[in-house]
Formats: sequence, C-alpha cells, structure tokens
Amino acid sequence: MNSSLYLLPLLLLLPLLASCVDTKVHIVYLKHNDDVGTKTFDEIEESHLSYLFSVKKFEDEARPSLLYSYKHSINGFAALLTADEAAQLADMEEVVMVIPSHEREYSLHTTRSWEFAGLDEELKPKQLDREDLLFKSQYGKDVIVGMMDSGVWPESESFSDKGMGPIPVSWKGICQTGPSFKSTHCNRKLIGARYYLKGYEARYGPLNTTNDSRSPRDMDGHGTHTASTVGGRGVPNVSSLGGFSRGTAFGGAPMARLAIYKVCWPIPSKGKEDGNTCLFEDMLAAFDDAIHDGVHILSISIGSSSPLSYIQDGLALGALQAIKNNILVVCSGGNEGPTQSTVVNTAPWILTVAASSIDRAFVAPVQLGNGNKVKGQSATPYKLPKRKMYPLVYAGDVVNADVPKTYIAGQCLPGSLSPQKVKGKIVFCLRGNGTRVGKGMEVKRAGGIGYILGNSPANGAELTVDAHVLPATAVTSDDAIQILKYINSTKAQTAYIYPGRTVLQVKPAPSMAAFSSRGPNAISPEILKPDIAAPGLNILAAWTEGNSPTKIETDHRRVKYNLLSGTSMACPHIAAAAALIKAIHPDWSSAAIKSALITTAGSLNNAGTQITDASGNPADPFQFGSGHFIPENAADPGLVYDASYADYILFLCNHSDLKSNLTFICPKSMPSVQNLNYPSFSFPEVNGKVTVKRTVTNVGGKGSIYFAHIEPPLGVRVKVSPPILHFNRVGEKKDFTLTVEGNGRMKKGVYSFGWLKWSDGIHIVRSPIAVSMK
Repeated sequence: MNSSLYLLPLLLLLPLLASCVDTKVHIVYLKHNDDVGTKTFDEIEESHLSYLFSVKKFEDEARPSLLYSYKHSINGFAALLTADEAAQLADMEEVVMVIPSHEREYSLHTTRSWEFAGLDEELKPKQLDREDLLFKSQYGKDVIVGMMDSGVWPESESFSDKGMGPIPVSWKGICQTGPSFKSTHCNRKLIGARYYLKGYEARYGPLNTTNDSRSPRDMDGHGTHTASTVGGRGVPNVSSLGGFSRGTAFGGAPMARLAIYKVCWPIPSKGKEDGNTCLFEDMLAAFDDAIHDGVHILSISIGSSSPLSYIQDGLALGALQAIKNNILVVCSGGNEGPTQSTVVNTAPWILTVAASSIDRAFVAPVQLGNGNKVKGQSATPYKLPKRKMYPLVYAGDVVNADVPKTYIAGQCLPGSLSPQKVKGKIVFCLRGNGTRVGKGMEVKRAGGIGYILGNSPANGAELTVDAHVLPATAVTSDDAIQILKYINSTKAQTAYIYPGRTVLQVKPAPSMAAFSSRGPNAISPEILKPDIAAPGLNILAAWTEGNSPTKIETDHRRVKYNLLSGTSMACPHIAAAAALIKAIHPDWSSAAIKSALITTAGSLNNAGTQITDASGNPADPFQFGSGHFIPENAADPGLVYDASYADYILFLCNHSDLKSNLTFICPKSMPSVQNLNYPSFSFPEVNGKVTVKRTVTNVGGKGSIYFAHIEPPLGVRVKVSPPILHFNRVGEKKDFTLTVEGNGRMKKGVYSFGWLKWSDGIHIVRSPIAVSMK
C-alpha cells in the first residue's frame, strides 16, 4: 500500500493540531491610517487577515483566529495568537503594540434617587414650570444613550414606548436577535440591541445557555437596572421584594432612547453573585458599533479591578475614539473603597462617577436582651414568627468543629455553621469575605431563625440592604461592637429583629458610600478623580425575571424591581443628567456637558453641612470629586471648561507612545499635563511654585462679569490671574492662570483641598483644588 495514504490523515490533522497550541486573545493595535475611514468593512477585515496570514503556519488557521476587526474604536483587530505569533506581529513596523486580553480584567461595578436629586416626574407636566429641567429638556427626548452592560429584560414596563415618536433618523443601529430575543423586543424606547460573545467564548468555550442567553437578553439583572435608571418610563406603585421603597419608578431621562450593548457574561464555575466578566476585545467591538450606530452618550458601569495605563485599557482606548465622535462616555469609578488610589476609569476624557447615599432608609432595629435598641436596616420581606426575644449567638461561637477559631469564623461562610448550635437562634455575622446574602443563606441552612450583619470598621455607618432569605438586618460598625460586647457579657443573650419599613427624608444625606473607590488618580495624579458623585446606595430600578434578586442559584424568587448598590448605580444617574443637558444643548461638546455637571455639583447635605463619609467624617474631593450632582444647575452652568479630541491626544503625548497616530506629531516642548483644560485642579508633590492655565467659555448671558473667589487648601497660597473675567458675548473664551505655592505648614505627601469659584451673581462655577507637597 502507498505510504502516502498513511500520511494523508496526518496532513489533514496538522492545522487542527496547530490550533491546539496555547493561543490567547490579543488586541493588535495598528498605526492610524487616514484612509481607514474610506474603506469598507470587508476591505478592513481582509487587510487584518493579511497580518494573520503572515504569522500563521497554516492559511486555514488565520480566518477562524480573527475575532473582531475594528474600524471606529481603534485601528486594529482582536485575534487568537500564540506568544510567538504575537511577538512576530509586534515586531512589524505598522504595528504599534500587541496587547494580551487579561483574564477577568473588567467586571460590572455593582425612584427616590431622582426626587432626591431635584427631578420629580410625578409633579410634571401638571406643574408646567418652564424653568424645570425635565420640561426644558422634554424629558431627554430623542437623545440616544448606549448601555454597555449585561443586556436588558425588554418586557419590563420601564421600557414601554407608549407615546414616544418615531426613532430618530440619525440612528443606524440594529436589533440583533437570538434564541430568546426577537426583533419585536426592540421598540421606540429600546431602539437597538446587540451582544458580543467572541472574546468570551475564545477564553471560556461555548456559553452555557442554561445560565445566560445567546442574545441581548439580560439574565443577570445589572443591565436592566442601569438602563431603567437612565431612561426608564414612569411605572406607578412598584417596590422591591417585601414592598420596600414603594412609589413610581422612573429614569432620569424618561423620553431618551436606549441602545443595548451586552458585553458582560457569567464566569463558568462561579455563581452570578460572585460577579461576571466583560472582555477587552468584546467591549472594543461594542464601542465600534456604538460609534457607528449614532449614540450620543455611553453609560458604562464597568471597570478593571485596579487602575490601568491608558494605552493598556480597553475602556480608555474605546472611550477616546467615542470622544472623537463627540460621544460623552460616563463610567463608574469602582467599588474598592475606602482604600486610597483605587478609583478606575481615570482617563480625563471619561466622566468618572462615585457613589453616595440618598435620603431614604429601610429601618429594621434590633432589640437586645439588655434593653438596648440598636438601629439597623433591611429589605428582607420576612419577619420573625412571633413578637418575642430569641436566643442570640455570635457566628464564631457556633461554627463546626473543623472551622479554625479566627476572625473568619464569625463571617458565616458557606458550610461553616453547626446546625446543632444554630437551630432556632438569631446569628450575628461579620462583614468581610463572602457575599452578604450568602451569609444569610448559610444561617438559614444551619437552621437559624434570623441573622444580624455587622459592618467592619471600613464600612462604618454605610448600610447596604439586601433581599435576604430570612429575617435579617444590617448594623453599623459601632453598633456591631456593642452587640459583640453584649454577647460576651452574658450567657443568656437574646434579641428581636423588627420588620423593616421605608423611611424618607432621612438626614444627613447624601453621605459617601464606603465602597466607592477613591483618589488620588494612580495613573495621572494631575487629573483629579473621581469627577462627581451620584446616588449609588440602595437604588430601586427594574430587574430581570431571569434571575433572583440575590443572584444566588438556589434562590428561586423573581421580582420586577430590585434594590442594588454600587458605583454601577451612580453612573447611570450621571448619564441620564447628561442626556437632559444634551437635549437642551445639542450643539455642546461632550467636554462642555461634563464640565457643566462637574462645576455645578454641591458639597452640602440636606442638613446644610458638609457631605461626610460613611463614618460621619467630612468627605473630600478624592471621594466625591466636585461634589454631589445637581442636574437642575447643570443646564445653566454659566461657564464651561471645553476640550477637544486633539487636547486629549496632546495630553497623551506625556503618557505614552503616540506612533499609532501618524497625523499628530507631539511637540518637542511638551506642555504640562496640568494644562489640560480640565474643570478641576490637582497638584501632586508641589516643589516651590506651580502655575497652570485654563480657558473658560461663556455659555451664560452676554455682558457677564465673573469674579474669582478662592478657598485655599490648608497650608497653600493660591492666586488667580486675572481675578475678574469680562465677557461681551455668549461663546466668548477667556484665559486665566492659577498658581499654588506651599507656605511651609503642609505635611509632605499629604493632600489638602480647596476650591476656586467664579461667580457673576447668578452662576457659581466651582472647581476643587487638591495639593500635596514634595
């Protein structure tokens, strides 16, 4: 027999064997080319394939290895490459860099809030106040907000298109269908929907369709929650499980259009309550489509676990190209607080949002056996069977024999509690490892009748409520210490948990959430981040019916509205406010809208005192940026600090290699990054005297005269020149400089904060100043 017949099957297998070599997704970033915009998508794809043909050993490997060709977000592509292939591409002259897509690099940052912010749809349009923001903006009519998240539950009443006019003719997007998502699920409210799986499946294999849907449908809940916060229609008489927070739920811009870009998916072998993953390459593809589709604002409650350099950050790269197309990109700042320098999405072209509380509490006190009554909060729909005192135990004292008696023992982790010691008792657990709802499920598994969750000192007085699976409440760190002292003081400890109830107009509010990530900016300390704060604690919004309110697999309850906390919830509040401003000022740049929101934010709570952190201490700009948003003021800011795509590219000249952009040549004499026309000021490690320049544009009345007022940081001298700005017309620009100098009384490396305010007697244009000495 011919020996070549034996070789034939082996030859056929060679490409398959080659594909089994360890390949990973890489982003190949090519030099900017002016003719990219004139090429068709097919031409661009063929060009990208030619690069792969040059490094792949077998031609039939190249085409399947190309996941995405990007046209609008970056000039480049995503492909499955071996380390050797990636190195070969990186050596090519036309290639700027090859970036590996890191595992779990990005994840989601997870009614009354709008009324608290000064927008109350229920009072309009009955009271036709023509100065009202909702009236002036026509409720955000025809502004298109793109939601990059976990999809949408289209059946929710929040996404009704009743009374909405035709879809704007500028819209170029599609309604992508799937097994559980039809084209009819899009309407005049949800005008577009897409999903992105190629990067996810290249890493994890085929999607487990019992956990999620191969479509834009949201089986997590997060995407539906954020989308309805931005643009949900008014839905009366809704509440979370158990009737909490009952009222009319509506988004900040209820007549805005929504476009869904599903990029986040469950992580195999992990529960949905443990988070999800949103991959670099899938997000860049979503940016590409959103730019093409014609969105005006992108709301992205996604971030990396730690700050990334701009050139390595898929969100920053995609957002930069969005800004080039005048799309405002709003992102959450992260949930890694209260540790310093944890804020993410720090690029100056992104509007970065911190999370605060609102004036609503879900009061569920604890009565202790010694007569003391401890404040608590809860949104569990369950109550104890009888109005009587029940035995109370500390989790660390009732663990199984094989659980070490460390502080972890008191955290009610899965499988840790002894049913013999827990049955019929209220268990006191500590925050720390594990999920809050998971701790309650462990108490229930062990036969406990109720559960008290005690904050750690880091969480302070911030109380995040949950739809627990048994009677439960959460207490502050100070009260947690009191409960522990009581437990240790007697052998017959008892307690009773009162059923929760909703209380409004709580003071003081807002306060900053402990989980909200903080500055200073780890990538560019000269740019103050976060930019602004908005409600992110215990926010009610629409929910998926494909997942439980706790996201735990064994929880089979279903709800239409749910309470959720995170900077994820704060981000869509700002995106909605931006949509209202865009509707009033359609010709404003994305930077002007951002500036309007930042310079009109406030630093006082509803008690008339300074906003505090979760422990009651005065908060600062590294927690809230310029302050808590005030949408009504942002529509008429007086002055704006404008900036262009070219300004941001010039800023990048100081940070990274710009050989990707052949049309822009960095100047030999580099301007300071602090001279970027940003609406806030940050001076890290000042040595001597530092002067920066800013330009403000008059968007208020003609014939305006603005006077500067300085509240200098402690130990710092600040001078503004000139101190008076005269404007003859709307649109006129004026330059000024701001100089800071230490007076010898500041500690080295410790930041001090102050404010610059420009006022014409009508407007107050307010910018924070952060200074540290070298």
